[in-house]
Amino acid sequence: MNRIILTRAALALLIATPALAGSGHAPAPAAHRQAGPAHPPGHADGNAHWGYSGETGPEHWGEMADEFKTCKVGRMQSPIDLGGADVEGRINVRTNYRAGAMSILNNGHTVQVNFPEGSILSSGISHYKLVQVHFHTPSEETVYGVPYPMVAHFVHADYSGNLAVLGVLFEEGAHNPEFDKIIKAAPRQQAAAHMVGGVTFDPARLLPASLTVWRYDGSLTTPPCSEGVRWHVATQPVSASAAQIAAIHAIVGDNARPVQPRHGRLLVAGTN
Repeated sequence: MNRIILTRAALALLIATPALAGSGHAPAPAAHRQAGPAHPPGHADGNAHWGYSGETGPEHWGEMADEFKTCKVGRMQSPIDLGGADVEGRINVRTNYRAGAMSILNNGHTVQVNFPEGSILSSGISHYKLVQVHFHTPSEETVYGVPYPMVAHFVHADYSGNLAVLGVLFEEGAHNPEFDKIIKAAPRQQAAAHMVGGVTFDPARLLPASLTVWRYDGSLTTPPCSEGVRWHVATQPVSASAAQIAAIHAIVGDNARPVQPRHGRLLVAGTN
C-alpha cells in the first residue's frame, strides 16, 4: 500500500490546518453553508478556495489547483459506502486515549479539537498518535446508501507521518456530556486554535463501547485528497442529542464529501 508520508513540518500544519487532515477532515461554518458565500476560505492552497457547494464544491476540487488533481483522478478516494463488505475478518484495533487540556479551532470548514501527546491508536502491529478530531454533518460515510446525522473523524499519525483515521458515526439519542464541552467551546466563526481554560476533555468518551470496525484503504476527504490513508470506521454508532447535532451543524453546515467509487478496493467488516 502506498501510504501518505508527512514531514514533521507538514504534520504541524495538519494540526494547525485541519483541512489537510482530511480523513475527511474538514467542514464549513454556518457562514459557508449552501446559503453562504460562493467562495468559503480554503486552507490547503492559498489560491484555491474550496467548499461544499456550487463552483467550489467537491465535483470541482480536482480542477481547482494542480495540488488537488488526485481529488478527480485518484482511485482510492474517501469516503465510501460501508454496506456490502467484501469479507469479514478479525481486525485488531485498540485505543489508549488520555484526557487532557482542550485546544479547539474553527478552520472555516470544520470544528476541530487538537490533542497533546499521549493518546494512541493501535491497528494490527502499527501504532499512531492521536492528532485531532473534527466533525462532518451529515456523515461522509454511508451504510447501504444511508448517512448518519454526524461523524467524528479522529486523525492519527505514526512517527513516519503515515495517517490513520478512526471514524465514529453519531445517531440521535441520549445527550452526550463530553460532546457538550466541544459545543460550548467551538468558535462560531473561523478562528485559530486556542486553549479552553478549566476544561479537561476525554476523547475516549466519544467512542463506542465496542470498537469493531470496517477497514479499507482510502484518502483524505478534503483537498488535496491525498491517498494512502488507513481508514477504520466503528460499526457501532455513538449517541448525541438532536439539539447537540443541530448545534454543530449550525456552525459547520453541510460539509460532507459525497461517497466515492470503490474501484475494486477491499472493504473488510470486523468481527472482533
